[in-house]
Order: sequence, then C-alpha cells, then structure tokens
Amino acid sequence: MDNIAEGFDRDGNSEFHNFLSYSKGSCSELKSQTYRAFDKGLISVEVLEQIQSRIEITTNKIGAFMFYLRKSNFRGQKFKWTPNNNKP
Repeated sequence: MDNIAEGFDRDGNSEFHNFLSYSKGSCSELKSQTYRAFDKGLISVEVLEQIQSRIEITTNKIGAFMFYLRKSNFRGQKFKWTPNNNKP
C-alpha cells in the first residue's frame, strides 16, 4: 500500500506504474513468506490457501490497473498544462 501511495503522489503515470510494479513484487514476497510460515507449522494449509487466494486477487487487480495506465492517454498531473507552467 505504501508503494502505491508513494507512486500516486509522484503525479506521473510512468512513475505510478513503476511503483505498482514494486507492489506486485511485494505480493510475491508475501506469498513466499506464507510458504515459510506454513513450512514452519505457524499456519495451517487452510490459512495458507486463504492468504494466497487474497494475494492472487490483489496481484491481478494491480496488474489490471497497470494495464489500464499503459493504455490511458492521461499522463499525470505534473504533465497537465496550466497557464502558470506554460507547457502546451
């Protein structure tokens, strides 16, 4: 969540896309950690499957959002023209 917030506040789609990619990587890290917790007997197979299902859903949502940003014509607020920044 922190990666997504940081990327969003950078006001550009390419940077936001980058931070969404980091967030997907964090999902993979969490998935790896759940395997280790299961292997150490800290969680049951049912809990492992529940958590991994949620991770998969989150990963897919982030991926869909990344796809949307790649196809969007909107580049971000910092590229938005205003009379004060004189950018066409």
